[in-house]
Amino acid sequence: MSSLQLPVIDLSAADRGPQARALLHAQLHSAAHDVGFFQLTGHGVTGAERAALNSTMRAFFALPEADRLAIDNVNSPHFRGYTRIGDERTGGSQDWRDQLDIGAERPARIPAPGEPGYWWLEGPNQWPAALPQLRTAALGWIDRLSAVAERLLHELLVSIGAPADFYDHLFGDRAHIHLKLVRYPGSAADGGGQGVGAHKDYGFLTLLHQDSVGGLQVEREDGVFHDVPPLPGAFVVNLGELLEVATDGYLKATHHRVVSPPGATERYSVPFFYNPRLDARVEPLAFPYAAHAPGVTADPANPLFAEYGRNELKGKLRAHPLVAARHHAELLEPAA
Repeated sequence: MSSLQLPVIDLSAADRGPQARALLHAQLHSAAHDVGFFQLTGHGVTGAERAALNSTMRAFFALPEADRLAIDNVNSPHFRGYTRIGDERTGGSQDWRDQLDIGAERPARIPAPGEPGYWWLEGPNQWPAALPQLRTAALGWIDRLSAVAERLLHELLVSIGAPADFYDHLFGDRAHIHLKLVRYPGSAADGGGQGVGAHKDYGFLTLLHQDSVGGLQVEREDGVFHDVPPLPGAFVVNLGELLEVATDGYLKATHHRVVSPPGATERYSVPFFYNPRLDARVEPLAFPYAAHAPGVTADPANPLFAEYGRNELKGKLRAHPLVAARHHAELLEPAA
């Protein structure tokens, strides 16, 4: 596919005086309203920090398979742990990648009778015994990027005339933060190119750290999926469906996918999902441009619920059928 470069946003402009901050807000407003994706620089995460995460991630995927399978996510009712190549699905089709799912480290919360099933999504992570430093690296990355995402969300809301802290009460110490360490091992044996199928993210913001291989594609206004060339040192940021719904479609959640790298080339990436509490109900945002909102595009195959956790659980049950069948048969929709 052709390459149509995403907007590049320098977050550090917020600290360079009123004129620079005003320009930042104009750029953020345009990127979030027109595209729903952009490259973020000036975020303060250093090259050394990124290199340390890369090194630890590669060490994990270099572990013997038995060490990775010891923390298979099929063992976790909380959907945490290692997913083998082909075990995750997007749009009903296999994703050709393996990954480690990590969230905030919390005790298991087993739903009481009558409580929503999404409380299963809170719980402990699984960590590889052979690589103890991974726990420190991953939880440190969650803390680091939570601060970047919070700041970015504040500037984004201000850019469209809303109070910076409008949604702060939905996050706090119970935010449902999620991190994936992902390896795309090259093309599938059958030649299939779906690293991960086309989708939108559920939450507020996603910050993607990717290597230099490429493969991410974003659907633009022409209906074509365009390549997103890696920009050294930048995070690729996209808006999730909660922000689209909160602004009645004024801010844009955009379909994106990953095409498997050619041959035996490996691609590594770390998506970070900045999401609110599972029981958060996202009220509509009052902002000056609301009259220009086009409305949210309804997808009958993917209805959105008022509580964030219901959307997250729905996605997990679809994406991880083995975990769902082993631990959550009572939550699965009956077959038609």
